[in-house]
Amino acid sequence: MKDNTVEIGRVVSRDPEIHSGDLVFSGTRVPVDTLVDYLKGDYDIGEFLKDFPTVTRWQVESYLEISSKALEYMETQSANTT
Repeated sequence: MKDNTVEIGRVVSRDPEIHSGDLVFSGTRVPVDTLVDYLKGDYDIGEFLKDFPTVTRWQVESYLEISSKALEYMETQSANTT
């Protein structure tokens, strides 16, 4: 069985010295919120990666997967407490 565990520190990081402590893609100064803004503005991942070449496709895909799993977990926890 393949281990799909992703080390979050390779995907995103937060440091008060980098971009005022905003959540950024690790190894870059690109805030995660910038990706969210692109996607909300109907831009695709390819356009984001072209504009921010220091971010890898793996980081973007991993971030989206982690976010999705976190939301699923929160929904499950919320359903279990009601």
